[in-house]
Amino acid sequence: METIKSYNSKQAQPHQEVCNVLNKLISQNLSNAESKIWHGHPVWFINGNPIVGYSKEKAGIRLIFWSGADFDEDLLSVRGSKFKDASIFYNHVDEIIAADLERWLEKSINIQWDYKNIVKRKGVLVKL
Repeated sequence: METIKSYNSKQAQPHQEVCNVLNKLISQNLSNAESKIWHGHPVWFINGNPIVGYSKEKAGIRLIFWSGADFDEDLLSVRGSKFKDASIFYNHVDEIIAADLERWLEKSINIQWDYKNIVKRKGVLVKL
């Protein structure tokens, strides 16, 4: 089973460094969350509900908040068309502003849509 550390180590620089910093900041701020590789990339869960994760994409490392569309944060400008997710891309560690990330992580605890039960609800999202 792949770990977040092994996922990060497979990325080329400077993306590997971005992944390592994101992992550290997310783990510190969501200390009670479960983290694992889910659908091929690192994701953190609270009570089985996906909260935040990141993945390597063409545009860089995509940091995604599953309920981020409701955070009212201009920097989380990449919005999903079907769900309530919002993202930001990073290509260098200097682009990561820890205070922004910490604020978004705080919001991710308090603002959640129930992705855990989306299949049971036949694709309908309910706010927790």
